[in-house]
Amino acid sequence: MDTNVNSVVAINRRARSAEQKAQRRQAVLEAAETHFLEVGYEAFSMTQLAKKSGVVKGTLYLYFKTREELFLTLYEQSLIRWSQVFIGYFSDSMTSETYARALYNTAVADGTFLPLLIRLEHVIEHNVAIPRLIESKRVFIRQVEVVADATSTSLKLSKAQAREVVKTMGVLLIGAMGADQGPSLVNEELPDDVQDLIASFASEPLFVRNVVRIIEGIRAEGTPTSSQKFS
Repeated sequence: MDTNVNSVVAINRRARSAEQKAQRRQAVLEAAETHFLEVGYEAFSMTQLAKKSGVVKGTLYLYFKTREELFLTLYEQSLIRWSQVFIGYFSDSMTSETYARALYNTAVADGTFLPLLIRLEHVIEHNVAIPRLIESKRVFIRQVEVVADATSTSLKLSKAQAREVVKTMGVLLIGAMGADQGPSLVNEELPDDVQDLIASFASEPLFVRNVVRIIEGIRAEGTPTSSQKFS
């Protein structure tokens, strides 16, 4: 066998090996998301994940250096997945309220996206290497642009306005979800004033009301006044 043939064989082997590694990594991620949906963030165990994936625990760290790097990768996948689902609800005649409700409902429906988003800056990003963090931030930047482009068309906003809306929505979503973290009082007999108070802090109406205000405020800031029109 000549040198050229040997080189081709070696390249093909490396390609197959890289493809197999990528497939195994994706299988681990799928098992990790299933495990996460079953037990949540705090109870998530790399040992249990290894068992579910059919590999030794040390193999997991060939793909992800830390538990948090694994969570960061799951977050990126869920961000892209959620973005696609959310954009699927867009239309040319979309109102600010419809936009807000679609955003909230699609985010909540994805069982991975919100729980990881809430912990992203406070926990997950503190336990990954800087190069990996930079890579993740670039994934976020790309997705902001994807959602902002679609938002601009649907809400009739400029690209800059749409980008501001999308960035603000993420912060507001994290804050609104915190309103649902109190003890469950379902089936409890409560005075009317206490029930009204709890209802006023429920995450969905709180989020939707404030998103509408923000969108309309951003839209108004971009509308020239009469004096500006003729100046």
